[in-house]
Amino acid sequence: MTAAASHTDSIDFLLVEGFSAMAFFSAVEPLRVANRLAGRALFRWSLFSPDGLPVAASSGMRIVADLPLAALTAPGTLVICAGFRPERGLPRAHFAILRRFARDGGRFGALDTGIELLARAGLAGRGPVSIHWEAAPEFRERWPDIAVTDALYTIGDRVSTCAGGTAALDLMLERIARTQGVPFANAVSEQLIHDRIRPANEQQRMPPGLRLATRNRTVLAVVALMEANLEMPLDSVALADRAGLSVRQMERLFRDHLGTTPQGHYRGVRLEHARRMIEESDARVLEAALATGFDSASAFARTYRRAFGESPAARRRRPA
Repeated sequence: MTAAASHTDSIDFLLVEGFSAMAFFSAVEPLRVANRLAGRALFRWSLFSPDGLPVAASSGMRIVADLPLAALTAPGTLVICAGFRPERGLPRAHFAILRRFARDGGRFGALDTGIELLARAGLAGRGPVSIHWEAAPEFRERWPDIAVTDALYTIGDRVSTCAGGTAALDLMLERIARTQGVPFANAVSEQLIHDRIRPANEQQRMPPGLRLATRNRTVLAVVALMEANLEMPLDSVALADRAGLSVRQMERLFRDHLGTTPQGHYRGVRLEHARRMIEESDARVLEAALATGFDSASAFARTYRRAFGESPAARRRRPA
């Protein structure tokens, strides 16, 4: 432990309905372990909810809050833990509390989609910020002036962010390393059976070859074209032409390496993106359809139902 950090650091958590339990526990457990290894309270924390009542995570697990958000005081750091549709979990009336906290010298952290709430409150700054890769496209469209990175986490002067999941563990370990030293942070990491502290610039998603279980560079290049052209899908001739293939060659490669046709895979990529829009945002069905290359909401709904066994509207009505 370094002599520079002999005080107790206050890192509180705001739990928003539907928050990611994985991200929350990945963030708080390193603090607990650090206190145990140091033999004293290097960190202290409280759990806030908008109204002080228990909050349900996306898994349905309910966590008891210590205090309502109105009791928040600066200085210190408030980490906002969110998940699907974060705007539904924190009424706009609470944004004034966050702004007051910032004016009084408070800092922010944001896990998963927590940065969306800071952006809505005008507290996200200019970035760069990290957000879960599923939520990044809509965030970029809604707040084009805030730079978004694909990195696991970012640490800024006033706002630190991470993509959620186990990236919250790396973010907190990095913070511990900066205040307590790298050897101490490594000791905390070992206690959590975490073999290394991942650097911030590591990518969130698996490399495409691992994700799709193929090393064929031509197939991966075509898939990259598909993922870059969702709103205006390319036909098979255009895909093959850009990849330097004939349509027949491309179809054979997809059959051999992915077990499907190029357009079958393309349709699946588009539908997965649409599903995420339906589940994680308030985008209308027609907006999701047009954003993924469908000519009408009815055609989109039929294709969606065949793929997922329910209509987009029915999925929207179910809890996230």
